[in-house]
Amino acid sequence: MMRDTAVGNAMVTKPKQSSELKRRLIKNRALYQMILPGFLFFVIFKYIPMGGLVIALQDYQPYLGILNSPWVGFEHFERLFTEPMFFTILRNTLLLFFMNLLFYFPIPIILALMLNEVRREAFKRIVQTIVYIPHFMSWVIIVSISFVMLSMDRGIINELLVLMGLEKVNFLMSNEWFRPMYVLQIIWREAGWGTIIYLAAMAAIDPGLYEAARIDGANRFRQIWHITLPSIRSVIMVLLILKIGDVLELGFEHIYLLLNSMNREVAEIFDTYVYTAGLRQGQFSYSTAVGFFKSVVGLILVMGANWLSKKAGEEGIY
Repeated sequence: MMRDTAVGNAMVTKPKQSSELKRRLIKNRALYQMILPGFLFFVIFKYIPMGGLVIALQDYQPYLGILNSPWVGFEHFERLFTEPMFFTILRNTLLLFFMNLLFYFPIPIILALMLNEVRREAFKRIVQTIVYIPHFMSWVIIVSISFVMLSMDRGIINELLVLMGLEKVNFLMSNEWFRPMYVLQIIWREAGWGTIIYLAAMAAIDPGLYEAARIDGANRFRQIWHITLPSIRSVIMVLLILKIGDVLELGFEHIYLLLNSMNREVAEIFDTYVYTAGLRQGQFSYSTAVGFFKSVVGLILVMGANWLSKKAGEEGIY
């Protein structure tokens, strides 16, 4: 008797859940319509192409196709890990990533904290607009401006060095200057855009917390340290986790525009290596294996960083 009652209740509950779902879909149909283009973009251009990763285990030949190309197992991965260039590329990629993390990642936080303390809204908006305009410029424009400024032939930086009695420096061909130049360009282009995220998080902080802190005698620095930073800590952690996931994904276009025969020893990274091997040399299976290796490393690091974040009491990204 009890079993029949339970089955009857389950049958009643299921239509109710179905009708509730339909009601919610109809009520929020405008939101789902807004989500649809982004959802289709990821399905078509991100998830469906993942099926092509199978060629990393094949000796892929375009005229044979994926179905008829011979299988070679992990041969391409073995070649990657035994390639003489592998450790050089890995070193270059990791060094650029850690320099990016060390010097760029704190800049938007510091900039947002400074702008948040500005009381003149007009001045604040002007500064904010100026610092995030470079984000809308392509890397071609950013690198071109850098080339003009750093050129040995009438570049403004070298002209200033001459005026100060110093010798000109070949920034564009120098191994020593490649990494600082790369990081400074990242800061120039992306710092302002990252600031917007932190300013949005700061706008959600309860003003009553600052009023209570002032009553207790806390100065501006104490308010930042004990109220602002703890309030945006979860946002910082999420962005840090996402940043760690890009440890081997520094961006092809930027590095490729800076790359030349004189700085290749310190500038060659996985992204440019995949381009050279895959598109210029036609090694499709090998370049896919390199890209697959990058993705697996990024996934492991994101999951690990998210696990550590939860252990530290933060929400993480999932």
